[in-house]
Amino acid sequence: MSHYRLQNPATGEVLEQFTEATDARIEEQLAAAQAAYREWREVSVQDRAAKIRRVAELFEERKDELARTISLEMGKSYAESLDEVAFARDIIDYYGVYGPGLITEAEIPSTIPGKAVVQKLPIGVLLGVMPWNFPYYQVARFAAPNLLLGNTIVLKHADICARSNLLMQEIFEQAGVPVGGYQAVFPSHQQVSDIIADPRVQGVSLTGSERAGAIIGAQAGAHLKKCVLELGGIDPMVVLDSDDVAAVAADAWNFRTYNGGQVCNSNKRLIVMADIYDEFVAELVKLAEGLQPGDPLNLGENEYVPMSSRAAAETIDAQVRTAVAEGAKVLAGGVLGEAPGAYYSPTVLVDVPRDSVSYREEIFGPVATVYKVHSDEEALELANDCALGLGGSVFSTDEARATRVAARLEVGMAHVNIIAAEAAELPFGGVKRSGFGREMGPLGIGEFANQRLFFTAK
Repeated sequence: MSHYRLQNPATGEVLEQFTEATDARIEEQLAAAQAAYREWREVSVQDRAAKIRRVAELFEERKDELARTISLEMGKSYAESLDEVAFARDIIDYYGVYGPGLITEAEIPSTIPGKAVVQKLPIGVLLGVMPWNFPYYQVARFAAPNLLLGNTIVLKHADICARSNLLMQEIFEQAGVPVGGYQAVFPSHQQVSDIIADPRVQGVSLTGSERAGAIIGAQAGAHLKKCVLELGGIDPMVVLDSDDVAAVAADAWNFRTYNGGQVCNSNKRLIVMADIYDEFVAELVKLAEGLQPGDPLNLGENEYVPMSSRAAAETIDAQVRTAVAEGAKVLAGGVLGEAPGAYYSPTVLVDVPRDSVSYREEIFGPVATVYKVHSDEEALELANDCALGLGGSVFSTDEARATRVAARLEVGMAHVNIIAAEAAELPFGGVKRSGFGREMGPLGIGEFANQRLFFTAK
């Protein structure tokens, strides 16, 4: 069976297979990307922006088709699939509208007589290596700013996202991006290495696991290519106090189980002050009980979606079992569905020992792990006791108190009284082993730009 396939995780049925690329096909695609770059970089930024805005319009026009595709590919509910299409549309539109203003040249004062300006120019062909959890959103935040800038894209998507990748290529071309400007590629691991090594390719962006990031980062470094890595997260959500514990617990649960819990910056560690801990956990258990597996395309109340694959569900089950063997307790959920489906019931996990293997691991599924703390300092120490540093949040009725704690979080995105602020204009990225570089907002368009000094002497 081809690695690249459309496989319904609700049933395990393979609905479509896609031919893996030959070396000759990869060469054709790189040549096309390079030819398109030479053409595309000469198009005025206003014309490029108009085409990017047209891409956003097409995402809106074709939203039902786009949503159904990813619902089948990776098991997201139809409603959440529509949400994702809308968010991708907003990101694309943001760069179509604001992108030209973000890359206008800026004059800087100079001690040497003359005029010094910094320009933001394209650098060439870029490789994107993208994950299955948000098939459109992940691509939009990489492709939109870089196409607006004048770069071209070859996009290797997750094995199960070939159909959505081809749909995006079709839409970019339909909007007027030159053929070759965005191409879906279906390479092997070796061919990915060859693409990174190719002198026509100027950079690589990966969203994925720490392991994948280390491999891609090493390959990029060996060939002196710029890379952006958005890797895992075990983001803390610190609850210092609340005048409505049930509401904060519901927010925590809804965000933790969104997209089947398969979100990089999900609130994977709930760190709760001792005096409200019991009530908070009881609320989570209430929300976790009585849930049933459902059809992602027609999800009913109190039903949950499958994981992206049977292997993903089995991995989560194994991680929870290991945590229990180490001393943790499952208070609700924790049930692996029957094969070949990919269902794992949303779970409340407590008492994970700080000295266990499980304490250090990211669980990429709907498992709310809760820790009890007795002081702000203890909460902060636990929050920062992590190799990863994507995002984090602190909740309190006293904003100044929450701000003091949040200011000391070792993360790329710190929040007060909201779990994660996400919008097209807000930069996204982490520190430590969560990777480096930023996507979205004004920072996202500068990662693969030639920030050139242009000096005219007087």
